[in-house]
Amino acid sequence: MSHEPALDLVQITDPHNVTPELRQELIDCWIAVTNAGGAAGFPFPPVADHDVTPVADKLLSRLDPQQSRLLIAKADGVLAGWVILNRDPYRLIGHWGTIHHLQTHPDWRGRGIGAALVHELQKIARDELGLEQLHLAARGGEGLEDFYGRLGWREVGRWPGALRLAPDDVRDEVLMVLAPL
Repeated sequence: MSHEPALDLVQITDPHNVTPELRQELIDCWIAVTNAGGAAGFPFPPVADHDVTPVADKLLSRLDPQQSRLLIAKADGVLAGWVILNRDPYRLIGHWGTIHHLQTHPDWRGRGIGAALVHELQKIARDELGLEQLHLAARGGEGLEDFYGRLGWREVGRWPGALRLAPDDVRDEVLMVLAPL
């Protein structure tokens, strides 16, 4: 009988609430996801601590209850995944948010952690931030459209050939929306 760990979803809205241990777990997760081929913001693996740390620190420094939130998933006390939700402060587009860097550590894939993070983020966006829709941009050719589609997202556009991973590997950037929340 396999043990399915309890999943704890924790929202963080203040950079001061990110402990040094959690910061390092986030960085380590990002490195593992990228080096396993994940489309998580670093398109040219391998990456190391010195590549990811400044980007992670910038993301974490921007946490703010009204504009940027971090949602983490812990399984058996270990970071299993995370995602960022950003909201623009401008009234014209302040009714929607953007999700960034959805990641499930390779050791925890296939257990519904990514879906749990997206579902919880949807509730936070709707119930706490009063958002009406969520947006994201995903790397084409990774199956991400199918993953998000199963969660209720729909493709609303593409930037053909927007991403050049190698001279012979050019991908679309897929624009997706989840609305209403």
